Amino acid sequence: MSVDAREWVWEHSSSRGVARLVLLSIADRVPDEQGVAWASLSSLVERTNASRTAVRTALTALDKSGELEECKDLEGPQRTTVYRLPRAAAWLAKVAAAKQEDPDAYVEPPTESDPVPELKKEKLRKYGIWPRKGAESDPSRRNPTGAESDPSRRIPTPRRAGIRPLEGTDSVPQNQSEPKVNRKGSSRGGAAVLPADAWQVDPATHAWARQHGHLDRLGEDGLRAADAKWRAHRADFKPRTAAAWAADWRSWVAREHAPSHPNASATPGRGGPAPASGMTRAEAHTAALLAALNEPTGTEQ
Repeated sequence: MSVDAREWVWEHSSSRGVARLVLLSIADRVPDEQGVAWASLSSLVERTNASRTAVRTALTALDKSGELEECKDLEGPQRTTVYRLPRAAAWLAKVAAAKQEDPDAYVEPPTESDPVPELKKEKLRKYGIWPRKGAESDPSRRNPTGAESDPSRRIPTPRRAGIRPLEGTDSVPQNQSEPKVNRKGSSRGGAAVLPADAWQVDPATHAWARQHGHLDRLGEDGLRAADAKWRAHRADFKPRTAAAWAADWRSWVAREHAPSHPNASATPGRGGPAPASGMTRAEAHTAALLAALNEPTGTEQ
């Protein structure tokens, strides 16, 4: 479902620069059609390779635009902040309703008048999202941090996990622990960067491929082939953060054709067939985003 939420950001969001990158980072963690995901400020800083001030400013701008809202009565693992993309949720509900009556129906572009579906909080618990402690609807549960209270609201450092192979076990949609992989070099912003060939498929990315059906669609060999093709095309790219490579890899795999259908068209409603030459659609999106990031935002440090 993160693919659909991320696609809404690409196609319909009015955000720009760092705000767009922050919105993409949160959309990348959305596990279902409700458009809800948790994220800490530090993880957004690392994923976007922007300063903490720039990320905070972006979150404020997104809240004012109505494209992102903080769910203050909910909290994620390690008491992380929970966000919702209400316009994306409204769009996904609109598409689902139309397709239920006619799978080939044309769906009108999203509008501000599209109703946002009611949030079903009980469905979020399997993703580690619970009512905030002290809230009226907060059921009795074990405190995952082991502490009775946390006045400072400082987010503890999550436990690290080792590298899992491509054939790893199923996992939850969101990454609840960051592996000690993809850490090499540094950039002037302090975030670790590395070349594409040094980046490894982490557990969260592998779980994403399994959850969204890409592992079943491509198969083990097809996924490895897509990975090899991606690395060949990215060999001459400048080093990036692990989070940036992960997002780029996911976009590549999502558009990769299954081995049995090498000439299949792109998914209906996603912009038609992929171009035969030049940049792929994902590369064009990435280039446009990087160009937007070069525009002054008033938050540079």
